[in-house]
Amino acid sequence: MPPLPAETRGGTRPPVALLLDVDGPIASPDTRTIRLESIARDLAALANSGALVVFNTGRAAAFISEVVVPVVRAAGLESGHRLWAVCEKGAVWFGFDADSQDEAEVDEALAMDPSLERWVELRVAEHYADTMFFDRHKLAMISVEQIVDAARADYHAAQALFDEDVFRRVLESGGGVERREVVDVGRAGTVTVRIDPTIISTDIEHPALGKDLGAQRAILLAREHGLEIPAVWRTMGDSRTDYAMADWLHANGYSVAHVDVRPADGVPETQYPVLVADGDLVHDDAAAVFLERWRRITDADGWGADGVPDGQAAASA
Repeated sequence: MPPLPAETRGGTRPPVALLLDVDGPIASPDTRTIRLESIARDLAALANSGALVVFNTGRAAAFISEVVVPVVRAAGLESGHRLWAVCEKGAVWFGFDADSQDEAEVDEALAMDPSLERWVELRVAEHYADTMFFDRHKLAMISVEQIVDAARADYHAAQALFDEDVFRRVLESGGGVERREVVDVGRAGTVTVRIDPTIISTDIEHPALGKDLGAQRAILLAREHGLEIPAVWRTMGDSRTDYAMADWLHANGYSVAHVDVRPADGVPETQYPVLVADGDLVHDDAAAVFLERWRRITDADGWGADGVPDGQAAASA
């Protein structure tokens, strides 16, 4: 997908655009639900106020449909106000409002090989079923996830072994594979599969997928629905890979600040502001602080492309 310029013509311009990771900031990584009522209320209020709200997640569309959509609707989403979900790191997307929901669209060119999918499902069932489960709702990528009742330490130990199994399988099948800093292009001569572990899951995905692709999808969706591209953007996530949203937006001329709701990994040096919550707040507790702040700023028409009215930038690691 080619870069998209920051300029746009015609349509209605939202006061701010919010590009939000789901696991961690919106849904608790412990309960896998929207645990805090204020998050749903503020999301609905922001959409009602005209903000462009887009979830940019590795989750399946089915998860957003079941966990996020009904809660935001119940929190006061009004007719005529729309939100979007870019799922599976850019491979799947749909929109919804108070009354309807689009059928999920899939970029089939970014889908994983069905034979690898079948192998992963069997591998989990035979060797890892006590700590993780195979996500049958994914339409393009392959994912396994920690069982909610499994201890986090037990899951992480099993996850490391599982990731090694997948790494070997891809190479044995003639592909090239990447897991964090480890790359082996194998007989393919290039990376064909990326293994991306998180604190509660492992995603096995096309190397073109990522939160930066999700940012591009968000802009395309806004344009397709007649919206001008907002002057001000806020991105939010709980991992280093989530910074790719803001990286792409900044590189393509948008005014952006990123909220890191789990800065314990260290805040990298960036060319845009990085915001963190005060004290020890993390994940959805930290996100709730910023969502409320953004709602108040939006209600007061307080957004400006040249300022950061929602907080002080964090120090880099």
